[in-house]
Amino acid sequence: MDPAAAAEGGATLHHVVAMPYPGRGHINPMMNLCHLLPSRSTSSSFLFTFVVTEEWLAFISSDGKPANVRFATLPNVVPSELVRAADMQGFVEAVQTKLEGPFEQLLDRLEPPAKLIIADTFLQWAVQVGNRRNIPVASFWPMSASVFSIFYHFDLIVQNQHFPVELSGAHENVDYIPGLSAMCLADLPTIFYEQGSKNLYQAVDAVSVVPRAQYLLFTSVSELELEAIDALKAKLPIPVYTFGPNIPYFKLIDNPSSTTHSDGDHSYFKWLDSKPEETVLYVSLGSYLSVSSAQMDEIEAGLKESGVPYLWVARGESSRFSEVCDSGGLIVPWCDQLRVLSHSSVGGFLTHCGWNSVMESGYCGVPMITFPIFMDQTPNSKLIVNDWKTGWRVKEATETEKLVKREEIAHFVGRFMDLEGTERKETTRRAKELQEICRQAITSGGSSNKSLGAFIEDIEQGILDASSSNSVA
Repeated sequence: MDPAAAAEGGATLHHVVAMPYPGRGHINPMMNLCHLLPSRSTSSSFLFTFVVTEEWLAFISSDGKPANVRFATLPNVVPSELVRAADMQGFVEAVQTKLEGPFEQLLDRLEPPAKLIIADTFLQWAVQVGNRRNIPVASFWPMSASVFSIFYHFDLIVQNQHFPVELSGAHENVDYIPGLSAMCLADLPTIFYEQGSKNLYQAVDAVSVVPRAQYLLFTSVSELELEAIDALKAKLPIPVYTFGPNIPYFKLIDNPSSTTHSDGDHSYFKWLDSKPEETVLYVSLGSYLSVSSAQMDEIEAGLKESGVPYLWVARGESSRFSEVCDSGGLIVPWCDQLRVLSHSSVGGFLTHCGWNSVMESGYCGVPMITFPIFMDQTPNSKLIVNDWKTGWRVKEATETEKLVKREEIAHFVGRFMDLEGTERKETTRRAKELQEICRQAITSGGSSNKSLGAFIEDIEQGILDASSSNSVA
């Protein structure tokens, strides 16, 4: 519903301030939620103020957004993206210390006043801001519910003498976190075994603040992490909602023909069209943290030696590899990932296991080769390989420092993309089952669809109650 039309028609206008963490893997799912929320409300209209740093506005301003979303900016916390990459710890600390004041000042200027704040969980100060101003806050967790549970139960890991983590004992079992299947220590987020890192304590602190918010939002599919989510619901004193897969699937539903050439007639779609069904391996290791140059060289050589056609999003490395790429593969700096994964010629995904990529692959029913690099990617790999059985791990979780050689990659990729192999057939079957779960969740009556409707009813009632209390006061 358009806000202007709503005002003329007498519908209630809810002004929601959306505050993502300043990173691509946080901004995209937050914007997807801003697309989805208005679609389930029939009695109200939503106006979203989407808050990003000045740097990120330059990155995303050309992206499509709904008419009821407007951008607002806060000052950059570091001078440039290069500084952020060089000093990750300094960037994390700057986000925690330099944004709260400008955010409060922004709230003072907004018209109409904010009725709800949806804030990334890692911006724990947003909960404090909302509580001070009597504005309800929905804590938005952009990773798996399992990873949230790991941080939430950090005290159990300490009690079991599994922290600090020593990789010499990486095979030890962690089988005491409520709702999670057994994992080994090396399956914990990588910040558990970063010596001297403050990132772990900041993540644990962020999760510990969530009970002081009014809602917790997961971007997962409840059926895929049912035990973990149910265990958290039993412990947390606030409502928990799941909206996954929180990916821009609505773009495919609204315009299914755009899975080929309508999106700018990109040459990589023409290349995909020329390949037989399920024969192409799509390769993407994320938009920010990547593997070493030496590992990149081994991946590139291994892909060539495998003989498997591949589409590789290498971002900054694309020009470095373009000269050695032959007709068997195509290397590009960017692609529309969801549409690529939806293409009939794509039969596998070599992925760093970022949560958005995992959900997109699940929605498209594409089996995964897992190559986790950082943070939540290691437990995500465990979910894919051990729990869902929709992918294979290219190296053991305990081999964090191992350089995977080209010969290993070539052999592994060849076996994975052998569509007639018994193990591959079973992985494909499981991936299609996961696809059905993801797609069923967003249909009318599906778990995510119902959760979205319940959240809207909850916030509408909360906003009305608050307005009534304020008018009486």
